[in-house]
Amino acid sequence: MKLRVLPIALTAIITASVLFGGWFLYRHMAIQNPLQQVVTKYPGVSSAQINIKQDEVILKLVLKPDADLRGLVQQVKKEGQSIIGSRQLKLDIQDRSSAELDAWWSQAMFPIAEAMENKKYTQIPATLETLEQKNAKVQAQTEMDDQNVYIRLKEGQASKFIILPREPETMGVWPNA
Repeated sequence: MKLRVLPIALTAIITASVLFGGWFLYRHMAIQNPLQQVVTKYPGVSSAQINIKQDEVILKLVLKPDADLRGLVQQVKKEGQSIIGSRQLKLDIQDRSSAELDAWWSQAMFPIAEAMENKKYTQIPATLETLEQKNAKVQAQTEMDDQNVYIRLKEGQASKFIILPREPETMGVWPNA
């Protein structure tokens, strides 16, 4: 029996293109587009780019200074639960900060880190309020859910969004010491 190379090669190429094309089309139309619509229709989102991996969903966001980050996360988790499933949701927010906001945040960082470490979350708004009184141009807002503490700093058109996980990841050295 003599095998013909051309029909076998054409069959393999057509089969591979149908399988991978179908997989790409399914991933784009049934997974990525619905999640993209959930994110982009939320008020305060300028643009969003979604990267879905096997164990995580990464949202690269450009937010307006008055965006409600906690509300966005809750909306994505609620409406995108069927898409996200057991994957971990990670947010990558484009920083539109200013030098003044960065300096302001560096002053607030140590008391906030201490409050996070001691799980005294009520100290976070109090710390930000104290610093806010020293510099009236900066507005700070804090919110919390069951997984994160969300901080929004705003000064004119400049903004900084900070997400602090309530359960910090352990550093690699400590468990082995």
